[in-house]
Amino acid sequence: MSKRHNAIFDDVLRDMDEPAPAAEKGGARFLKRSNALADSGTREEKVLRWVDPATCVMWERHNRAYELLTEANCRDLIDSIRAQGQQEFPAIVRRRQGEGAEYEVICGARRHFAISWLRANNYPQFRYLVEVRDLTDEEAFRLADIENRDRADLSDYERARDYARALDLYYGGKQKAMAARLEVSEAWLSRYLYLARLPEAVVRAWPQITDLKELHARILRPLLSDAGDKVLAEAEAIAAEQDHARAGQGAFVPVPQVLARLKTATLPPAKQAAPSGKLRVRERGREVTLQFDRDLDEPTLRAELDRFLAERFG
Repeated sequence: MSKRHNAIFDDVLRDMDEPAPAAEKGGARFLKRSNALADSGTREEKVLRWVDPATCVMWERHNRAYELLTEANCRDLIDSIRAQGQQEFPAIVRRRQGEGAEYEVICGARRHFAISWLRANNYPQFRYLVEVRDLTDEEAFRLADIENRDRADLSDYERARDYARALDLYYGGKQKAMAARLEVSEAWLSRYLYLARLPEAVVRAWPQITDLKELHARILRPLLSDAGDKVLAEAEAIAAEQDHARAGQGAFVPVPQVLARLKTATLPPAKQAAPSGKLRVRERGREVTLQFDRDLDEPTLRAELDRFLAERFG
C-alpha cells in the first residue's frame, strides 16, 4: 500500500482507537498489531477475534463481487493460508444489527472465501481472523476502497460501480466532494464513473466484467458519442455471442476483437469490409486493403482489379 493510501487509511480510522475489552470471549491478542498513538507515543494492543466464517456476511455495499470468487482465482491465497497454518492478516468487520450473521465484512472478502473453502474441504480447524471496528457507511466505503485500490484482482468495473453508488449515497452526487475525500483527482474519478455508466449491452459484450477496463471506457467514449446507435447495435450482437459462450456453446469473443468490431460499426458503410465481386475492399483512415481468395485465378483477379480501379477513378 502506498504512503498516500496509508495516510488516507489513518484518516478513516482516526478517533477509533479505544481499546477493546481485554477478556472478550474468542479474542486473540496480537502484539504485532499494536497501534502507535500519535499524541503520546504509547502503543495500544489490538484485540482480534478468530471466528467461524459462517458468522460473517459481506457488507451489502462491499466493492468486490463475491460471487466471482472461485477456487481458481483464490488458489494463491488458499495455498498461502494452508502453508502458514493460519490467516496472517485480519479482515475488518463491523457488528450487524438484528438476526442472522453477527458480523459484516468491510475488507477481506477473498480471505473469507479462502477460509470458507478450506473448512469445507477437509481443513475444519481454520478460522477467520477479524478485527471489529465501529464504522459509518461512508468510513466503511473509504476503508474498503483504500485497501483494494492497488489490488490487481479487483476489476476496474467492480471499482467503478462502487464509486457510482457511493457518489449518491455518501456525497450527495457531488463529484468534487467525493474526489476530495478519496484524495484523487476529479478527472481520475470521472473516468471511473463513466465506466460504471456504460450501457448494459456494451458491458455484456465483454467476455466477463473483470475484463472490462477503464482504458476501454476511454476508447468507447468518442465512439458512443459520435455513433451511439451503431455501437449499441453491434454490442447487442456481440453480447448475444458472449451469452452463448457463457452457456457453454462456443468460444468467447476476445476483448481485442470486441473493440475492433465496435470501432468498425462506426465507419460509413462504404468504408466497412464489403464484397466487390471476388475482390473485397476495406478502408480504414488513409489505408485501403484489398482481399481476395488465395486460389483466385489470374484473369479473374485482373478483371476484378480493373473493375475496382474503374469504380475508384472512373
